[in-house]
Amino acid sequence: MPRMLIAAGVILIVLGVLWQAGVPFGRLPGDITIRRGTTTVYVPMATCIVVSLLLTLLASFLRR
Repeated sequence: MPRMLIAAGVILIVLGVLWQAGVPFGRLPGDITIRRGTTTVYVPMATCIVVSLLLTLLASFLRR
């Protein structure tokens, strides 16, 4: 449990620093936005892939 809390804290700190540096989370080149009239559909394909990779790395780190 302590390793998981430390890893979660480190991830939150890194994400906060990246966000303050201006990294556009949720607006990556592979994300799809469709606007028609007053309706907007947003499909974050690239963001989901990046989050999946980060969670996979975190899970493999915690298993060791």
